[in-house]
Amino acid sequence: MHERLVDVFTSNGLITAFAAVGLLMLICNLVSKHLTRGRIHGSAIAIAAGLVLSYIGGVSTGGEDGLADVALFSGLGLMGGSMLRDFAIVATAFGVDVEELRKAGMNGVIALFVGIIMPFALGGAIAYAFGYTDAVSVTTIGAGAATYIVGPVTGTAIGAGSDLIALSIAIGLVKSISVMIVTPMVARAISLNNPSAALVFGGMMGTTSGVAGGLAATDARLVPYGAMTATFYTGLGCLLGPSVLYLVVRALLGG
Repeated sequence: MHERLVDVFTSNGLITAFAAVGLLMLICNLVSKHLTRGRIHGSAIAIAAGLVLSYIGGVSTGGEDGLADVALFSGLGLMGGSMLRDFAIVATAFGVDVEELRKAGMNGVIALFVGIIMPFALGGAIAYAFGYTDAVSVTTIGAGAATYIVGPVTGTAIGAGSDLIALSIAIGLVKSISVMIVTPMVARAISLNNPSAALVFGGMMGTTSGVAGGLAATDARLVPYGAMTATFYTGLGCLLGPSVLYLVVRALLGG
């Protein structure tokens, strides 16, 4: 009976993956509600739990794809891949009121550029302070400080090594989780209570998962607006990182 169940779950990998993630989210939301009283959103706890499970799966199988290397959870490789990730990000746009999007106007545009340049400069400065003095390293780590997607995209484009790309992803994940946790704590102080503010906030923070999780814990109605500009942020960062920003860093540091 046990072997039959395993065969059914394994042969329906994607369905099993959705069920496993749904169960994990249920548990994490219960932990958020009863242990943190909602101060830490369930999504943030789920991301941390997912990273731990991925590590355990990779260590136990000796593979490179985390929990997806376990046959029972092989569907996680597809579910967590770029296709469904990008679909989920784009789908958030359908919840946006176009009139509210127009209201952001120039403030939203400025937020995007400031939101990319500031963390990039800060991440690059910290990288330089820790001994990374070549343009490729500084640019890759700086891009990772923008988001964990911009970092590897930029690093791959300019020829960074796998160690630098991994470091940029780690930095971006720390930012994402931090934004997710801190957003509901500071929302009232920064008047994050309307679509226009959410649009600017998403443009400043940039990390789509962090912004979406943080706004979900603050006011779920604001999620599409913050996620919209956060998605633009990711695209703009992927364009600027390996081009303009890399050239600026190269001009400052040399080859």
